[in-house]
Amino acid sequence: MTARPAVCELPAVVGTSIAFLALAACGGSAGTGTVASDSSEMLSHVHGLGVDPADGRVYVATHNGLYTVAPGGKPKLVGDSRDDFMGFTVIGKNTFIASGHGVPGSDRPGNVGLIESKDAGVTWTSRSLSGEADFHSLDSAKGTVYGYEAGRVRVSSDLKSWDDRASLDTLDLAVGPAGDQLLATTADGVVASTDGGRTFGKGDEPVQAFVAWPAEKSLFGIDPSGTLSSSADGGKTWKQLTTVPGGQPQALTAVDAERVLAATQTAVYESLDGGKTFTELAPLAS
Repeated sequence: MTARPAVCELPAVVGTSIAFLALAACGGSAGTGTVASDSSEMLSHVHGLGVDPADGRVYVATHNGLYTVAPGGKPKLVGDSRDDFMGFTVIGKNTFIASGHGVPGSDRPGNVGLIESKDAGVTWTSRSLSGEADFHSLDSAKGTVYGYEAGRVRVSSDLKSWDDRASLDTLDLAVGPAGDQLLATTADGVVASTDGGRTFGKGDEPVQAFVAWPAEKSLFGIDPSGTLSSSADGGKTWKQLTTVPGGQPQALTAVDAERVLAATQTAVYESLDGGKTFTELAPLAS
């Protein structure tokens, strides 16, 4: 099949703030094996965050490659790929999945489909939909991967075959740790599915841009202004925690009830106290 060009397809949401974030998420035009990036280089256009359970290292997926970051150090490019990583998700020790676009001039297609790394991001293997799909959001639980691509939820249990489910306009997906509930952020608020993304209920405020669900009673959401909230009941009610520095968010993830990572317009930040306070891990280019 002929590869499609690397065009960023935005969800047709009507909420101005969510639409702005979707546009910003499109960007512009690991462990062992990492190499230091140019000292003059700064991170920009963050599309995903993750922590490798093998060593606790923080990974930042960007428009120009995958990096590791640590307090007081410079970002380090993982491997030698400068591809645009979208939907980046850690699914196990040294094991990541992602989507996105091949860098111009490389042998990778404009839309890379679903790719997987088993060596902490140093090398990547195409698993499915190469040249066809561009997943902007990916999440997994209990061996099942949920993705959002071209206005629809797609689900796979083997990274090869995909079941197309509900159509909706969303910026981010989060699957519950039990694997039986899926949340999506929309301009009307967070919507929930209890049937694996086949149908979704009505949206409930507050509007969240990104959500992360590391434990059954620890759901985190960050709104378009950067205010972080938590929910102990699957998103039915929310409690505001703090405002992450730097304004509008670019990405959010949570390892557990205490360790939360967020990227805003100014930096990648980390909280070790359940989102109450944040410290800067790495600045972002303005």
